Amino acid sequence: MLPHLFGIIVSPSKEWIKIRDEETTLGRFLLSYVLIMAAIAPISGYIGTTTFGWEIGAREAIKLTHESALTIAIAYYMVMIAGVMIMGQAINWMGHTYGSKQSLMRCVRLSAYTVTPLFLIGFVELLPILWLNFVIGLPALAYTVKLLYTGLPIMMEVDDDHGFLFSSAILSVGMVGLVLMMVGMAILWFNGFAPHFVD
Repeated sequence: MLPHLFGIIVSPSKEWIKIRDEETTLGRFLLSYVLIMAAIAPISGYIGTTTFGWEIGAREAIKLTHESALTIAIAYYMVMIAGVMIMGQAINWMGHTYGSKQSLMRCVRLSAYTVTPLFLIGFVELLPILWLNFVIGLPALAYTVKLLYTGLPIMMEVDDDHGFLFSSAILSVGMVGLVLMMVGMAILWFNGFAPHFVD
């Protein structure tokens, strides 16, 4: 599945067709793509926050303890995998509304390849500098939206008008999910699950 990585970034329209026409199983796809790509950010974040620490403005870098960083990395990894699967389920469920009855496998692949730029910017977390993460994160997020609008009509085999509406609906679901995740993190933070910093 990794050969699609280059194509989805450089020539997404052509690569989406190849992805659509490729036969694979859900288990094989998860093992060969999702589980690998989702690990980039948690591993990078663990290394960055324990070795270099977060830099916010001109203040001294703030490092996490190894135990705290590991707990956060594992939770981060699980949330990313769950996010791909939940979005795949949402695409599959909403497909009936837009006249597209595709397999869950195809919907999960659409979800996973769409967020490829967000997987890749995980490497930036090796140097957890707030402004750098922001500057690199915004274009990656924009390209993710482009991949959704490019790939959904091809993968779900709907016309451009339905594809635009369908993509917009999925984007809205993703944004709501992101807000819910941030609220959940805030609740955990204030209920005893705050990260522990190195003194």
